[in-house]
Amino acid sequence: MAIFLTRHSQDYDNKHKILNGHRDTKLTNLGRWQARQKAYALRKENIQIIYSSPLKRAHETALIISDILKIKNIILEKDLIERDFGILTGKPICDIVKYANKIIKTRDVDYFIEAEGVESFLLLYKRARFVLKKIISNCSNKNVLIVTHGDIGKMILAVFYGLGWKKGLTSFNFKNTDIFKLLD
Repeated sequence: MAIFLTRHSQDYDNKHKILNGHRDTKLTNLGRWQARQKAYALRKENIQIIYSSPLKRAHETALIISDILKIKNIILEKDLIERDFGILTGKPICDIVKYANKIIKTRDVDYFIEAEGVESFLLLYKRARFVLKKIISNCSNKNVLIVTHGDIGKMILAVFYGLGWKKGLTSFNFKNTDIFKLLD
């Protein structure tokens, strides 16, 4: 069994530096190209099942990859959906400081910890642990690709490597083009 984790490719909110959270935006032309490149990078990995967030940007990424790799089995998994950004959903990234009470700054991303209606990283970490355990138990002898989002993806990495949620935020960069191999 091998598990690969990737973030969706660039969508319109990413391109325009908008905090998307649960917004349901499509991939850009660059995003579709990125998804094809991911598929080519995964050609020799014998992926048999794809688990995807149901949001368009992740599902579209999964569909492009599955088409190129000739994978028939895509499972939409609601627990792979991105963190709820609450009041920050749809706001420009530069507005984080206007709405967030606590922020963790990393080299590449500023993470808002508290703001009105925002899903906490502790709850997101617990959801990541649940969904990773579920995928591992359901796919014991299959190679799996997980297509998800930035914050939940970082929490999946944190769970897999035995880190807490805070250490997970500062230990990984999870760009639209990244692919991580978790199990081999």
